Amino acid sequence: RRILKETDTRRNFLRFLAKFCTKRPEMSFKALRIVQHILFPYLYKRKLVPFKPELPEYFLTESRQVYTVSKKRGRVAIFAGCTVNYLYPHLGEALISVLHKLGYEVVLPAGEVCCGMPLRGLGLEEEARKLAKKNLGILSKLNVEAVLSLCPSCTVALKKEYPGFIGEGIENAADISSFLLDKMDFSRFRHLISPEKKAIYHDPCHLRYGLGIEKEPREIIKNIGIELIKTREKRCCGFAGVFCLSNKDLSQALLNKCLNNYMTSGAGMIVTSCPGCIIQLSREINDKPVLHLIEVIEEALLQNS
Repeated sequence: RRILKETDTRRNFLRFLAKFCTKRPEMSFKALRIVQHILFPYLYKRKLVPFKPELPEYFLTESRQVYTVSKKRGRVAIFAGCTVNYLYPHLGEALISVLHKLGYEVVLPAGEVCCGMPLRGLGLEEEARKLAKKNLGILSKLNVEAVLSLCPSCTVALKKEYPGFIGEGIENAADISSFLLDKMDFSRFRHLISPEKKAIYHDPCHLRYGLGIEKEPREIIKNIGIELIKTREKRCCGFAGVFCLSNKDLSQALLNKCLNNYMTSGAGMIVTSCPGCIIQLSREINDKPVLHLIEVIEEALLQNS
């Protein structure tokens, strides 16, 4: 991709935006919030973007950096990632709430930057390397049990990509399902959520193929009393970061194949573990909620409190 970008002039403007936003994320967020109701509908109407994002009033990491608990079971850090930080900060808050209820002190590392995956997807290796080294310098110094992320792409970057990319990775980077599965007492959850609730679990590609995690989120969902409906096959939703922006037709075709399976399943909700998948699936699914796994876990814990 680094080599191909020299002749791939079609995505030069996308590269410019990616470099600008990852260097100045807070400024970009505040500027886009001001113009979002004019800019995003215009871009969507011109078919330059496949969806119209709704930016929240705040971002996750502008709040305090350490969340303490009275009876500390352990200490973990959250790597927010761009999508959770600037589009879905409520997911980060849900994770903090769940970790607190389980007795964990939570750290939001100051100075965190983009994991670099979107830049690498555009062939911007040197720019991505600078971000990776900055994250490594921050996260490797933390005295925490795990560095948790709600985005599988971020976890793959920190744990799997960084060692070959910059020579060292974050060994204790972990997806929330693999971390939480043996930390929760599920014996109290069986009767808290209506047995009529049925869900489909959508496997994020980076979680399934990058981290090899399939059974953990399903075990959590079933153990809190939600019936899981098996799908005929596991498919990519077509989001894939910048792929959905530069390959809109193929992205839509992949999404349609998912929907043909999901919409006739009888499920009352779609659950996934990736904020990118939520963006993509929510484009077409309007008659049922598309939820992150952490939202389902938080609801179960709140009902149990």
